[in-house]
Amino acid sequence: MKNKKYIKGLLIRGLLALILFLSLSIYLNYNDQNVLFFKRNFYDKALNFSTFNNLYKKYFGNVLPETDVVMVSGNKISYNEIEEYNDGAKLSGVTSVSPFKSGIVVFVGEKESFGKTIIIQGMDGIDYWYGNVEDISVKLYDYIESDNIIANPIKNTLYIKFIKNGEVLDFEEFI
Repeated sequence: MKNKKYIKGLLIRGLLALILFLSLSIYLNYNDQNVLFFKRNFYDKALNFSTFNNLYKKYFGNVLPETDVVMVSGNKISYNEIEEYNDGAKLSGVTSVSPFKSGIVVFVGEKESFGKTIIIQGMDGIDYWYGNVEDISVKLYDYIESDNIIANPIKNTLYIKFIKNGEVLDFEEFI
C-alpha cells in the first residue's frame, strides 16, 4: 500500500515536471523577448539550491524516500581559540564539525589554503565553508540538518568562512 502511494506521487510529480518543461519550451520559443526576459531574470543569476529544495519539499514532498541519518541534537562547534584566517576564521580545539545552519552541500573537495573543504548553502542564502576537515560523512547535494556531524577537523583545527552574494561576511557575528 505504501509503495503504491509513493509510486503514484512520483508519477504525478514527473507529469508536473514534464508539463512545466513543455510550458517553458513553448514560452521560450514564442518570441525573442521571452528568451531575453528568461536569460536576464533566471539564466544569468545563481540558483539557490536550498531555497528551491525547501519550496519543492513544501509543495511536492521528497523525491526519494527518507534515509536514516546520525543526529546529535543541540551540537554546535565548540573551540578553544579563534583567529582571523583568509577572510574567515581559524578555530582551534575543535573535535567535530556540525553546520551552523541546515542546507545543501554544494561543494566537497580541495580549496587552496583551506585543504579538504565542505561548502553548505544554508537556507538563509549564505555559503558556509568548513575547511581542513577529514572523515567527511556527506556528499554533494546532500541535505544536511544543523545538528548532523559532517566531518572531523584535522589536528583539531577548523577553517570557516561565510559568503553571501559573492561577499565575505564577518565571521564574528556567527560565532
